[in-house]
Amino acid sequence: MKRVLKYTMAAVAAVPMMAAAMTANAQTVNVGAAANVGGLIVFVAQAKGFFAANGIDAKVVTRNTGGALTKSLRAGEMDFAPAAFTNLPAALERGFKVRGFVGYTGGSFLKSTSDDFVGIAARAGTGIKTINDLKGKKVGVTFASTGDLYLRTVLEKNGITTRDYQRINTRPPSLVSVLDTGGVDAIVAWEPNLTRALDKVKGATLVSRGGDHVCFCAGLHGLPEKVYADRKKTQGVVDAMAQSAWYIRQPKNADEVAEIGSRFIRGADKNLVKRTMKHIVFDVRIGENTKKAFNFSVKQLIAQKKMKKPYDPDQYFDFSFINNTMKDHPEWFADLSKS
Repeated sequence: MKRVLKYTMAAVAAVPMMAAAMTANAQTVNVGAAANVGGLIVFVAQAKGFFAANGIDAKVVTRNTGGALTKSLRAGEMDFAPAAFTNLPAALERGFKVRGFVGYTGGSFLKSTSDDFVGIAARAGTGIKTINDLKGKKVGVTFASTGDLYLRTVLEKNGITTRDYQRINTRPPSLVSVLDTGGVDAIVAWEPNLTRALDKVKGATLVSRGGDHVCFCAGLHGLPEKVYADRKKTQGVVDAMAQSAWYIRQPKNADEVAEIGSRFIRGADKNLVKRTMKHIVFDVRIGENTKKAFNFSVKQLIAQKKMKKPYDPDQYFDFSFINNTMKDHPEWFADLSKS
């Protein structure tokens, strides 16, 4: 283990020199990222030179929502973009041709639920202290997001249907302000907006966080012609993501990672990023449990009549790239559980 750690630290120290040497021959790739703490893997991969060290001249393009990321991917503004599994299967059934090839956020490799990144916060004076208190209340949530899936799933487990409360469609950047002004009684938010709401809205309380109800997970995907036109380029992106995730997981790097995140996430200072990144699993591995998380979303979408039938996850996922990385660079995964 000491030998692996020594090798890994030496490799990280050499990254700036390697990156400088390889930039001239690097291949340009526009990599999409969500403008929240979940995007840290991409942000750090660029800032620390991990993309360049793996032969990639990366341009990071941020968007606020999954829908905006997908729109940019379709428009050719991004070569690769992250997508949560929440509504993706419905788009795949309608003919959206993309292949997911590496994890982006969430711990779906080890288990099919991973949702500590999301939660519900309530405004003072609403009488909301528990999930059951949301009956008859107005809840701000971004429709068709993983937060929306989390809300529906948690409430349904408590016998509360969508008829028992009012969902108010709210864009992620507006969640804190709509709670603060009294436009809603509670919000469903992911980090850093969940912690930001608890900080900024006087008397706001945390009603629920995580609980292994859903998988707040996402993978990086692209159109087949982008993924497979140059497998070496795609492999370089995957390698950089894995190296970045390893770097983020090291406790001694927390301050630096938080500072990098604050450059990319609007309205989030270093302190907020550092406090919220602990709620995210930075593990780019994908596997059989990832398929289970995908199938859970498919089941929910069929129940909501947004899909007609099950969709084979093997038509979307391609594990070959991340499997290559795990084989070639075991040092980037040595700190993670194998199963």
